[in-house]
Amino acid sequence: MEFLHAVLDFFLHLDDHLHRLILEYGVWIYLILFLIIFVETGLVIMPFLPGDSLLFAAGTFCAGKVNELGETASLNIFLLLGLLLIAAISGDALNYYLGKRIGLRVLKMKIGGRQLVSQKNIDKTNIFYEKHGPKTIIIARFVPIVRTFAPFVAGIGDMKYAKFFQYNVIGAVIWVVGVTLLGYFFGQLPIIQENFEIVIFGIIALSAAPYLIEYIIWLFKRKKKDTEL
Repeated sequence: MEFLHAVLDFFLHLDDHLHRLILEYGVWIYLILFLIIFVETGLVIMPFLPGDSLLFAAGTFCAGKVNELGETASLNIFLLLGLLLIAAISGDALNYYLGKRIGLRVLKMKIGGRQLVSQKNIDKTNIFYEKHGPKTIIIARFVPIVRTFAPFVAGIGDMKYAKFFQYNVIGAVIWVVGVTLLGYFFGQLPIIQENFEIVIFGIIALSAAPYLIEYIIWLFKRKKKDTEL
């Protein structure tokens, strides 16, 4: 329970924790942010790390942010965007490679009698991927959990790497630049700073919206089909 509480606290007070980390680690914060995005997109067993919310929060610090003690924490927008783009692109590339080389073996792997990667999450991504094809690599960037599994599934499937890489880069640019700049331009607004927890929940909800819409449509079609039978 303590671990879950710590994770929830980190998510809800991401701006406060990031402020402290920037002041404490200085230039090394760029490496920390790089690793979080790289691991979240590159390792199929780490879908719970912050993605969209972290990009937004990091973007707010590119405009400089002062805490209650008068301490200013700031990040360089160009350096941040460059490093996080590399992290997002290389993370997806690693995930694709892992899916290509060891995907099926990983899916069958069990620890303590339980499958390492939830079959439910794999099935969710498969449904999403089959419906949208290659553009899933782009859309998945904005959907938690699916974002981590999509390149892995692409590696397991027959998607050519040249095509995957193309959509990987496009998706990374839209995701990293778009969400980070949203934080940069709007994160300093008083209403955002005073309600940062609500904003984080809003980002998570918006990120999950595409999958929820697809799921609702699927349920509706299934119900309609059952009625016709």
